[in-house]
Amino acid sequence: MFSSPVRSFAPVVGEAFPPRNRGDAHLVLRLSRPGGAFAARRRGGGGGYYPLFCLCTSYSSPSSSSSSSLPPPPPHFTTTTAPVTPSGATVVTTTTASAPAGSAGPVVKKRKRYRKAYPGESKGIVEEMRFVAMRLRNDGSKGLGVDNEGAWEDSGADTGEMSTAGEGETWKPSMEGFLKYLVDSKLIFETLERTVDRSDDVAYAFFRKTGLERSNCLSNDLDWFSGQGIVIPTPTSLGTTYAAYLNELAESSAPSFLCHFYNIYFAHATGGLAIGKQVSEKLLEDQDLEFYKWEEDVFELLQGTREKLNKLGEHWSRDEKNRCLREAAKCFRFLGQIVRLIIL
Repeated sequence: MFSSPVRSFAPVVGEAFPPRNRGDAHLVLRLSRPGGAFAARRRGGGGGYYPLFCLCTSYSSPSSSSSSSLPPPPPHFTTTTAPVTPSGATVVTTTTASAPAGSAGPVVKKRKRYRKAYPGESKGIVEEMRFVAMRLRNDGSKGLGVDNEGAWEDSGADTGEMSTAGEGETWKPSMEGFLKYLVDSKLIFETLERTVDRSDDVAYAFFRKTGLERSNCLSNDLDWFSGQGIVIPTPTSLGTTYAAYLNELAESSAPSFLCHFYNIYFAHATGGLAIGKQVSEKLLEDQDLEFYKWEEDVFELLQGTREKLNKLGEHWSRDEKNRCLREAAKCFRFLGQIVRLIIL
């Protein structure tokens, strides 16, 4: 029992009553009202008693001989009753138990929750995009209208056939269709290069002069075809639609635009080489186009671009990264539709 009385007490339900002096008891009372939530737990039928829960903490007054104060003891809970008088007044009776001398309550730390990491997240945003591309391929690109790198593996080139993913369809390229593909590709690469060269967004400045640029090479190839007496077509609706979409993304979301930027160059440097090889054999009598040539090792150029994109992605929020990943399927869909121009 505490010998010191409880001070500054007021009959207010749910109120905390701090002690004025260190020797006072610290009470937190939770009182029930007649007819309230605790009415159903009323004991017996008489007396007007309702359950009352009391949180009590005791502090010992510091002694003059003590050089340091002990930590506060843990709270002890007691249960008491509050009789309700006919006039409506509430009389509170409390009992408390003293805490063991010198004991400190256990510190309970709140468990911290960690979200589940995205596939490839530890290695960077490019690795996350790779997992998205693999999932799209495994889920079946036919339903998405996607021709990703799985459709352009070298195994098809060795047999002289290009097969669409999952369909086993033999590709028979035509000169007219291949020219449409080159013209649309030139428009797409010009859009990418113009955006990173002229935009004021700092994010795009990292991707200038990567060595992967293709628009000048395509201009030279189309000039060569024109010199052979072949009429160069205008861009198709597929090419103009995709270019317009890239311009919109460049203004609204750099992470979304850079998803297309990287995947377009990557797809051309991998699957595009297989396409160029087969078209050259079937239509051009092994004539090599500049579109499929780089001054340096293309995979080293891709590695440099990949490192820059990963470094930039470290500063993106999770929401920005997710927007980037969501663009992967759209990128493959657009590229697949443009590649199909070769066989139309």
